[in-house]
Amino acid sequence: MADDNRAGGFVFQLANLKATETATITLTFPDGARREFPKNITGLAIAQGISPSLAKRTVAMALDGELADLNDPIAQDARIEFVNRDDPRALELIRHDCAHVLAEAVQTLWPGTQVTIGPVIENGFYYDFFRNEPFTPEDFAAIEKKMREIIARDAPFTKEIWTRDEAKQVFKDKGEAFKVELVDAIPEDQTIRIYKQGEWFDLCRGPHMTSTGKVGSAFKLMKVAGAYWRGDSSNPMLTRIYGTAFAKQADLDAYLHQLEEAEKRDHRKLGRELDLFHFQEEGPGVVFWHPKGWTLFQTLVAYMRRRLAADYDEVNAPQILDKSLWETSGHWDWYRENMFAAQSAGDEAEDKRWFAIKPMNCPGHVLIFKHGLKSYRDLPLRLAEFGVVHRYEPSGAMHGLMRVRAFTQDDAHVFCTEEQLADECLKINDLILSTYADFGFTGDLTVKLSTRPEKRVGSDESWDHAERVMATVLAEIEAQSGGRIKTAINPGEGAFYGPKFEYILRDAIGRDWQCGTTQVDLNLPGLFGAFYIDADGAKKTPIMVHRAICGSMERFIGILIEHYAGHFPLWLAPVQAVVTTITSEGDAYAKRVAEAARHAGLRVEIDLRNEKINYKVREHSLAKIPALLVVGKKEAETHTVSIRRLGREGQTVLPLTEALAALVDEATPPDLKRARQREAAE
Repeated sequence: MADDNRAGGFVFQLANLKATETATITLTFPDGARREFPKNITGLAIAQGISPSLAKRTVAMALDGELADLNDPIAQDARIEFVNRDDPRALELIRHDCAHVLAEAVQTLWPGTQVTIGPVIENGFYYDFFRNEPFTPEDFAAIEKKMREIIARDAPFTKEIWTRDEAKQVFKDKGEAFKVELVDAIPEDQTIRIYKQGEWFDLCRGPHMTSTGKVGSAFKLMKVAGAYWRGDSSNPMLTRIYGTAFAKQADLDAYLHQLEEAEKRDHRKLGRELDLFHFQEEGPGVVFWHPKGWTLFQTLVAYMRRRLAADYDEVNAPQILDKSLWETSGHWDWYRENMFAAQSAGDEAEDKRWFAIKPMNCPGHVLIFKHGLKSYRDLPLRLAEFGVVHRYEPSGAMHGLMRVRAFTQDDAHVFCTEEQLADECLKINDLILSTYADFGFTGDLTVKLSTRPEKRVGSDESWDHAERVMATVLAEIEAQSGGRIKTAINPGEGAFYGPKFEYILRDAIGRDWQCGTTQVDLNLPGLFGAFYIDADGAKKTPIMVHRAICGSMERFIGILIEHYAGHFPLWLAPVQAVVTTITSEGDAYAKRVAEAARHAGLRVEIDLRNEKINYKVREHSLAKIPALLVVGKKEAETHTVSIRRLGREGQTVLPLTEALAALVDEATPPDLKRARQREAAE
């Protein structure tokens, strides 16, 4: 409600809040009102003093932006907000509480089951259980039924502080060996918090909502998986039950629909069906591109090359470099566990050197910049590379094209002066946004500025300058977009060498993907001694801006496959049209049509099989062929084609030249179409 967090104008009933101590605290409400309260007053007491209805609606409070239990005593001055169940911040609490309800339900149904941990994760939560017989999805109905009973009881969440010894003894007596371990793992300077919901309790940091009833009914158990205790294969295997929960049933329904759509669009499934690529054990985490998939890959690369041609110089740095280079860059210390390294096999002592396969292109580009003297007049210097990089990913983390061990980056590095930095960031922004629009990502898009992390290199002064410039650029991005682009700050999430922009696009079914980045590097050029000669003749270290638009080309193709559900726009489609016949009488004409289409620049296949036309149409539709050019005796006599378009009803009969001209126009990449329109206008 609009007045939930307003303090001005209400009469606070302090009659039941008199404290024996005279100490007071000052709380600031969202509307700016400041009021004094007895020290250690609870959020619930304050809410009740404002209005009983507010207290009933409120499930938690935020103190200086941090969520806390509504019943927590407030010991010092703070900004206070009351959080109701519909507040977006409450979603994490709903899921956290639902995990506790899940654990109680499981232990009620299967006494003797041990509980371990149950964190909130993206889109839901999970809880790990130890039981001799693993749980299966067939158990979900009984568990969900028991969960609804627990929620209906609406038991309050209450917090108790226990001593370390007390907690260990209680859990030991209950046979909860994993909880005893968890208590031991809590640092000595932290309190042991126990949250109760009726008779059931758990070790937990909190916070929680006011009662189990606030979880609501919009939850669902999703799947089970095996998980080793503490992620160590030498430890016992646990059963992990995943679930999700939302504030409203409509939100849960929308999420489940999104999952259903995502399953249909899974790029791994479509990759097999459309014969684009495959993976196999002999090359874990590397892609085997098939002809159609490689055509799609090269179409993407060709588009990006054209977009960069006017402003960037394309280069190619070595794939394998001496370990010392990566030590200089800092990657050997910061990134070693993700790098592939090998020792040369020569017999001579001087040949026994360690090399690393590059996990990124930036050090090589600095060395290219250093080769030959550079002047301020040469800046900005923009170097681009479609470089293959290798990074170690655990086998359990790999996921089709989305997470691989070898991938191609549409990588670039801009070497510029401090004065040029803002303009370069804006120029990169324009390139990124127009590229995404060309690929059909015209919906919500977010640009986040990630600021200095706790562990970083460089002086505070250089970070201050870089963050100030990027904050100004971020404001300009938002202003230029007219509100279409959302912006946000990610405090502490910058790279160790500088702040960065992250570009997050939204696909056709509402999923967000982080793709493009603009990263300001305050460190690498100086580590390698890179410099340019300034106008006054002095040596000066350039600023280096790392830039990626697609990021990983493999991953971006995976996103495109799922965004379009394999039904690519004509300019991207690996096969743009198939010429097929009704009967063999049309074979000769079909060959002439296919030849004319290829001559016009279309990617065309021909189907002369002795099959019924309806069978052919269905088969090519399943293969997501955008256009079918159907010909027979009549079309041969009239020099026409019958066009069937994927996803559309009926067919259109056109003269061959007119049909090919229309398809060629549609198949023209958007950047080339814009260039031709500009030429025509001039």
